[in-house]
Amino acid sequence: MKIAIITGSAGLIGSEAAVFFSDKFDLIVGIDNNLRQYFFGEESSTDWNKKRLENQLTNYRHYAADIRDVSQLESIFKEYGSDIKLVLHTAAQPSHDWAAKEPFTDFSVNATGTLNMLEMNRLYCPEAVFIFTSTNKVYGDNPNFLPLIEKETRWEIDESHPYFKDGIDELMSIDQTKHSLFGASKVAADVLVQEYGRYFGMKTGVFRGGCLTGPNHSGAQLHGFLAYLMKCAITGNHYTIFGYKGKQVRDNIHSADLVNMFWHFYQAPRPGEVYNAGGGRFANCSMIEAIAICEEISGKKIDYSYSETNRIGDHIWYVSDLSKFISHYPDWYWKYNLEDTLVQIHDGIAARLETAK
Repeated sequence: MKIAIITGSAGLIGSEAAVFFSDKFDLIVGIDNNLRQYFFGEESSTDWNKKRLENQLTNYRHYAADIRDVSQLESIFKEYGSDIKLVLHTAAQPSHDWAAKEPFTDFSVNATGTLNMLEMNRLYCPEAVFIFTSTNKVYGDNPNFLPLIEKETRWEIDESHPYFKDGIDELMSIDQTKHSLFGASKVAADVLVQEYGRYFGMKTGVFRGGCLTGPNHSGAQLHGFLAYLMKCAITGNHYTIFGYKGKQVRDNIHSADLVNMFWHFYQAPRPGEVYNAGGGRFANCSMIEAIAICEEISGKKIDYSYSETNRIGDHIWYVSDLSKFISHYPDWYWKYNLEDTLVQIHDGIAARLETAK
């Protein structure tokens, strides 16, 4: 039997992966205890997505296990053993601001939880491919010290800089920079995954995501920028821009494009490798540019205000350079541009709100 284990399986990336891999593996084992609801409230519960997977996929099996508890994980890994061919670890506490409220919880989920998953992989299925969804926040605020220029609707990097053409590459330092506690816990996990590849020779890969998005995102104010913004457009809820004149730039990758990156890596893994994974120059926008697009798609004006206080460690300009991944896996390329993704997000949110009536 050929089995894939996916943590955070009811979340954006985990659920996308469960569907994508369902016809490539005999069994998809999902691990998700809906901590997102604890982090961000009832409106961010992923229970609807878990039910969707259980109804849609005949070979999906769900476990409400806590990745912080080794005994819960061990029972799962013991049950399936060497039949496990892929471990995709997407579960996380994903917010800067939330991490500062409960540092112990943040670190135990992001760092200790990742260590637990790596050890289970090493002990029970050492030949399996282990893929980890890291974050561009491992670079801390180093991107903010690049030569940035303020333009009408966005910040942009100076055209003479090497990063202008394709964005920030994997050689940017992750050291001696302000990460936020969330960023620090993800650095710990990121380095652990690299080390298990380089030290133990396991088939581990690290993917440092930009803004990961898509129609199955349970967006909240503290996490899920585009999904939450579109939800505000549809519902009329208030949206707040934090700092940098709303011109801060993010690159955005559709969850399906990211999962397709995982698939390419799985077929030809490079142990301990690190890749940036975002929309790059193909799909990026500033906050105020995103507002304009969401208003056009929804046909509604967004009720928003501006706060001069930016989030600690937040990036002013971040665009991922995916040249390294594309050079290693030249058959991969983005499928969904920014507008395509936002139309899908709009339609997905609208449908769920209609169903909930």
